[in-house]
Amino acid sequence: MTSFSAARDSLEGLALGDGFGERWFPLFRSPRDAFEQIRARRAPEEGPWQWTDDTAMALSVFGVLTAFDSVHQERLAQAFGATYRADSGRGYGHGMHLLLPELARDPASWRAAARGLFDGQGSLGNGAAMRVAPLGAWFHADLDEAAEQAALSAEVTHAHPEGIAGAVAVALAAALAARARSGGAPAGPELLAEVADRTPAGAVRDGLGRAVEVSPRTEAWRAADLLGNGRRIRASDTVPFALWSAAHHLDSLTDALWTTAEGLGDVDTTCAITGGVVAARTGLADVPQDWTACLEPLPDWVARAEAEADAKPPR
Repeated sequence: MTSFSAARDSLEGLALGDGFGERWFPLFRSPRDAFEQIRARRAPEEGPWQWTDDTAMALSVFGVLTAFDSVHQERLAQAFGATYRADSGRGYGHGMHLLLPELARDPASWRAAARGLFDGQGSLGNGAAMRVAPLGAWFHADLDEAAEQAALSAEVTHAHPEGIAGAVAVALAAALAARARSGGAPAGPELLAEVADRTPAGAVRDGLGRAVEVSPRTEAWRAADLLGNGRRIRASDTVPFALWSAAHHLDSLTDALWTTAEGLGDVDTTCAITGGVVAARTGLADVPQDWTACLEPLPDWVARAEAEADAKPPR
């Protein structure tokens, strides 16, 4: 298995989760009806299932990795800014509407600009976590490197320790999932405990500790009540539930996404996180063809990068 193939699978799973989750938002005007449709596993209406800022920013991370095999922070800032300038209507959050135009003008300003958000605290939102799973898959061979590179990727936009911790946790989960591609999946509590042990102390780590104790037999809506479903847009309110869902469904991306959607909330982001982690192990093999047919395709440059990667020796 190459780093590229695991990361590409993770990227595709992230985009699928993002597009799948985004399609539920129009139905949330009637939450009970939406919940019943999800529980009945009736997929959203036909496509296109357009992906959002989750995938747009994940593509920037993936592009920097294919170019440099590491996180070059100024180039990542440049990519984020350029992507936003080309299409700012992907559902970016308030903080990114403030930050990314600045990065488009001056990528070198990323450090001061990111730290200046939210009265100088930096963002503790879920944006760094939502885009990072392909990076974890890329660095699956070395968990310490996966955590370090995830932190570097987060700092460009999310300077608050909790925003960084969310990215570290998701990257570690994706790395562990990618390691299990050729063997049996680790038990859900085991994976969550290892991620928690390696995540910096704070609210995200505490949430992961609670997730370890939530039984896989718990109904998803209840798990979301206990762990958070992203409604508050914070990493600590998003990552524990998304990783709980992923950890207990590492053999089926389809089941993982349905389970995550049952939690409602910020469902495009929770499904993007879950999808990126699970697909690092499974790819899209078990996903219904009508789902993939509905999904907005990734840009052509991703396929060109794959062809170039195939021509190189494995990492």
